[in-house]
Amino acid sequence: MDETVRRAVADADQTDEVAVARGALAQTGALMATWMPGSAALLVADEKTWAAAGDRTEASLREAGVPLAEPLVFPGSPTLYASLDNAARIREAIVAADQATGTRVTPVAVGAGTLNDLVKMAAHELERRYVVVGTAASMDGYTGAGAPMSSNGVKITVNCTAPQVVVFDLEVTARAPQWMVASGYGDLAAKIPGGADWILADAAGVEPIDEHVWSLVQSGVRDALAHPTELAAGAPEAFEGLVNGLVLSGLAMQVHGGTRPASGAEHYFSHIWELDHLGADDDPPLSHGFKVAIGTLAMLAFYEPFMARGLADLDVDAAVDAWPSWQAVEADIRATFTGPLADHAVKETKVKYVDPDGLRARLETLKATWPRTRERLAAQLVPAADFQAQLRAAGSPSRPEDIGLSVQQLRETFPKAMYYRSRYTVLDVAREAGWFDELVEQTFAPGGIWG
Repeated sequence: MDETVRRAVADADQTDEVAVARGALAQTGALMATWMPGSAALLVADEKTWAAAGDRTEASLREAGVPLAEPLVFPGSPTLYASLDNAARIREAIVAADQATGTRVTPVAVGAGTLNDLVKMAAHELERRYVVVGTAASMDGYTGAGAPMSSNGVKITVNCTAPQVVVFDLEVTARAPQWMVASGYGDLAAKIPGGADWILADAAGVEPIDEHVWSLVQSGVRDALAHPTELAAGAPEAFEGLVNGLVLSGLAMQVHGGTRPASGAEHYFSHIWELDHLGADDDPPLSHGFKVAIGTLAMLAFYEPFMARGLADLDVDAAVDAWPSWQAVEADIRATFTGPLADHAVKETKVKYVDPDGLRARLETLKATWPRTRERLAAQLVPAADFQAQLRAAGSPSRPEDIGLSVQQLRETFPKAMYYRSRYTVLDVAREAGWFDELVEQTFAPGGIWG
């Protein structure tokens, strides 16, 4: 186990073991026998993930003496959805396996994001632990405690218990469909602007950085993203950093007790597009990581004019004088969103709204700490054009058109992302300084990365 992963597992309150290595599938049985002694196993997969790892996982469990229930294998096509109905089907299969084996069954998810989330929810509802055998480095939710689900056409995140044991065989992940690898690359890259947003929230006194959690997430991100061509080519040795980075992201969320270590404003672009059902009818559906990749690129592009302007010469008096009342902010939110989403955005933005005195204190703090903050941000961020080239090399979307959006639609998402959640980001700093519209304009200036 990577030393940073080992430290994260030691501090995590739900995941006890992570195995990331070539040939790691062979360890599955021994790990389950160690952590779930006396339990039978119910493997849950679809036809594609079963072909990738199901037989060998089953063989490892059998060799370790773990009793096996009849596996639940979903069709490989159409693509399995993370829905409450499918989670209920898995839950029913677990209960039936209990009765068939005469023992308490542990579900073993063999697959990627959707299967992991479905098994996670089913296991949580039955108040038992589970194992995940990851078949693709496609997202950072393997070790996370939330399960995004679709219910009646609405996407919700259900708080669940993370897996007790995580197994990643690098030879299996290297053979995963290339688009899944590209999706994981985009999801991991979000830690760059997401980290920058946390730096600003810390500097403003809004949300202090937990340096231990920060090191868990950020220490390996650059190295993990440094080999996009090798990842696209399916070279197993390039996958260790990517897999560890994605696993660490989920573990850090466990340690921190929230999602701040893993995401910032870039994820709100993805959430908003998901609520608009962008790519939802594709098969497979447009991945979370693909949408996050474009959100990440958009935020890196926004940070460039923000950093060029800086806060050293901020006119705090002018910003406070121009600060709108809450009534005016709410009216703008309701002009930006419609229906229940407007109510959601009002509730979230209200949490981070401050009165003029609070704004003055926040801006003066940001201005006073700017030299150190600027240094940290400069070390954290990467040029948007360089990141765009890395996305392209990894096979990830590198332009909004790659996910079915126009540049104008991307531009229109900025104010929505600012209002969507209560988390404090650079979008809020720009709004409070009175620069938001100007910086969005500069983000899409002619000659930039969108040309």
